[in-house]
Amino acid sequence: MEKSCTLLIHYDKATPALANEIKEALEGNDVQAKIDALKNAIMLLLNGETLPQLFITIIRYVLTSEDHTIQKLLLLYLETIEKTDSKGKVLPEMILICQNLRNNLQHPNEYICGVTLRFLSRLREIEVMEPLIPSVLQCLEHRNPFVRRNAILAIMSIYKLPQGDQLLVDAPETIEKVLSTEQDPSAKRNAFLMLFNCDQDRAVIYLLNNVDKVSDWNELLQMVVLELIKKVCRTKPSEKGKYIKIIIALLNAPSSAVTYECAGTLVSLSSAPTAIRAAANTYCQLLLSQSDNNVKLIVLDRLNELKASHREIMVEMIMDVLRALSSPNLDIRRKTLDIVLELVTHRNVNEVVQTLKKEVVKTQSGELEKNGDYRQMLVQAIHACAVKFPEVASTVVHLLMDFLGDTNVASALDVAVFVREIIESNPKLRVSIITRLLDTFYQIRAAKVFPFALWIVGEYCLSLSEVETGIATIKQCLGEMPFYSATEEAESNDTSNKTPQNTSVTVSSRRPAILSDGTYATQSAASETVFSPSTVAQGSLASGNLRSLILTADFFLGAVVACTLTKLVLRLEEVQSSKTEINKAKTQTLLIMVSMLQLGQSHVVPHSIDPDSYERIVLCIKLICHTSDEMKKIWLESCRQSFVKMLSEKQLRELEELKAKAQISNAQPDDLIDFFHLKSRKGMSLLELEDQVQDDLKRATGEFTKDENDANKLNRILQLTGFSDPVYAEAYVTVHHYDIVLDVTVINRTKATLQNLCLELATMGDLKLVERPQNYTLAPESKKKIKANIKVSSTETGVIFGNIVYETSNVMERNVVVLNDIHIDIMDYISPAVCSDSAFRSMWAEFEWENKVAVNTMIQEEKEFLDHIIKSTNMKCLTPTSVLEGECGFLSANLYAKSVFGEDALVNVSIEKQSDGKLSGYIRIRSKTQGIALSLGDKITLKQKGKSS
Repeated sequence: MEKSCTLLIHYDKATPALANEIKEALEGNDVQAKIDALKNAIMLLLNGETLPQLFITIIRYVLTSEDHTIQKLLLLYLETIEKTDSKGKVLPEMILICQNLRNNLQHPNEYICGVTLRFLSRLREIEVMEPLIPSVLQCLEHRNPFVRRNAILAIMSIYKLPQGDQLLVDAPETIEKVLSTEQDPSAKRNAFLMLFNCDQDRAVIYLLNNVDKVSDWNELLQMVVLELIKKVCRTKPSEKGKYIKIIIALLNAPSSAVTYECAGTLVSLSSAPTAIRAAANTYCQLLLSQSDNNVKLIVLDRLNELKASHREIMVEMIMDVLRALSSPNLDIRRKTLDIVLELVTHRNVNEVVQTLKKEVVKTQSGELEKNGDYRQMLVQAIHACAVKFPEVASTVVHLLMDFLGDTNVASALDVAVFVREIIESNPKLRVSIITRLLDTFYQIRAAKVFPFALWIVGEYCLSLSEVETGIATIKQCLGEMPFYSATEEAESNDTSNKTPQNTSVTVSSRRPAILSDGTYATQSAASETVFSPSTVAQGSLASGNLRSLILTADFFLGAVVACTLTKLVLRLEEVQSSKTEINKAKTQTLLIMVSMLQLGQSHVVPHSIDPDSYERIVLCIKLICHTSDEMKKIWLESCRQSFVKMLSEKQLRELEELKAKAQISNAQPDDLIDFFHLKSRKGMSLLELEDQVQDDLKRATGEFTKDENDANKLNRILQLTGFSDPVYAEAYVTVHHYDIVLDVTVINRTKATLQNLCLELATMGDLKLVERPQNYTLAPESKKKIKANIKVSSTETGVIFGNIVYETSNVMERNVVVLNDIHIDIMDYISPAVCSDSAFRSMWAEFEWENKVAVNTMIQEEKEFLDHIIKSTNMKCLTPTSVLEGECGFLSANLYAKSVFGEDALVNVSIEKQSDGKLSGYIRIRSKTQGIALSLGDKITLKQKGKSS
């Protein structure tokens, strides 16, 4: 058995104290030396040493000391040493200390008396305790409350020992009398705790007799009252009505700990709307009154649990929950927004959005360094509300568009995504959004935001004025063309050699000019300033507009600009009747595109244009020069249709996820249904009536039926030994978040009694045994159930191994049966999860651990192989189903899951069908920690062969 001790001391094994040195120090007269020697002795004992020779020395030289520190250490020493022999009998020398303990209990100093009583409350040897009982009882009348409260605990400890109730037959009655007269809050709490543990009926009677005084009791006593109520109501559910009144009275207690426990107790005992509403109100008050962020996070977890089971009531509390956004902590704000977004309805969406708008405006102050991250969260929350309830989009979209030029790129990107979705789902807002976007286009500074803004301009500028304004805005942001003027080769080289870096050079060149009728002419362009490479780079980084971004060699953005201008020119042909204006727009657009190509092939930029962007811009030039109706349809209609299809699939996925989260519960055919209206209501309060209705509804809908599938239980049973072994053992493994519980059934298959049978376990990986094994005696052909608790600290595949050791009465040799290894599967820790594409890409770039697994499978179909990997890894496929449809010979998909420890697991599957019909490719796993990447890789390697594996 694990030895009980209240002390845990750091001990440096490098410098152990010798037993003879400790003995000499204890025999001396130096008080400080004795204190140090006692400390060393206790540390050695805690680290497994026995030191039997010290006991008599301590009895002779330490027991009589009057020093308080020595007396306290002496009691700790006595608590630590082994007090029984191998057969469980108390050692004879332990009787020597009884007289000293009795003297301490009668000592005039209350500290000596109190610590001795505290020591007695931890003793388990009834033979040592028995002669001290009269002295302990006398301490109940001591003048000092420190002594009285420890005396009560000592009596409770003695009463709970085997045969202790025979030594203290009238202990509950005595403590009840003490409870009625005691004034000290701690002593009163201990007395009630003694009745609670030793004579529950007396505790209940005392509580019911003092119902009116409960609100005035000390918070320590109120906490014990709540524990008693929970215990009583579990054993006697029919009586919970009278106790719930006490809990509701305690909800107004001044102590935050008591009100928190009250709310939790109320939720666990009652499902009546009145009770749940009171508990939710209490949690919301705690959320605002507590300054500790950890407390707020715990309260938010409780509110989240209430949301899952009592959503209708939590919807009423949504504005109270939103007040938690006043906390500067990002985790609290994130959790608050997550709860609120699931409680938004048509009735409260306007209030919620108005509050979020106010919070967005507050983030502009710039007082807090995390304002950008908070603004991003708010934008995402408003986005979710606007998608779910389109009628509120008009109230927020224009405010958020002011943040398209936000210095926080992630926040600006979220705004751009939001605007893109709203302009499609709310056609009435198209004109105002386009107008506002073109007005704020000059403020955009992030290269990632420009593609979204340009795409919106290209797709949704429909009228003549919008198209012309769109072209003019983009042209103004690009500045004067060309980006770079090519000089004569020799002159350019000569000038660049003579000119130092970071300076501008004036050169002369000849270039084509566009006349008013759209024709070309050649003109001399003298005194044109051309920047050296270093000057262009510096200017672009400083300014951050569209022109400077392209000058930093962002040719992908250049290709997007070309596509947008092409769409605008094609649309201009449909809405503009003047050929001259159309030709003018075409020539301006062609000049911009040609200038981009010229820039990409020049030495001004850090690197040349990439082939994809080059090909894209050339395609746009060809399209403007040679337009066909079929190409117009593709560019002006098909792209938008694809976007609409993507939005509809996204909504479909969200609906499927909501359905998956919904609880499916069915009533059994023979379940009892009580007819509430036919019941007698005599003596029942409104709360009890509501509770009865809720219980009946749950029973009718089968919510109480939560039995685990028997087949699933059988799958978790592991055979640990062979059928021919003298001891048969099997284990049922239960994994629950951070805990693994092994229920091991051990069967003695022999005709002999097995003595000192012990289940010895050891672990490999991030697993830790919680308790030491115990010894058991097993009769012939009998069985014993042994529980082993193991703590898990990370998502690594762990192994539990061990053996069963026992002795027989005939031969006192130790027999060993080696057990099969138990492999703890990573699948027990991870569950499918969902994240946005941008979040997935961000994590993919951030995570440093990668495990690359080559595809080696007998499966020949790409989609079938992907489904097999998803099933084997218990992950969620983020790639839409529509993208995976069709036969093209290759497939790429992203999978995502989260562990119970909050770790993210990212997987990318990229496969291709070879000419021989086999699949090849790689599965790449990324995570923040090494364990999950390696464990998932091992799992995929094991399972990827095929379904039979």
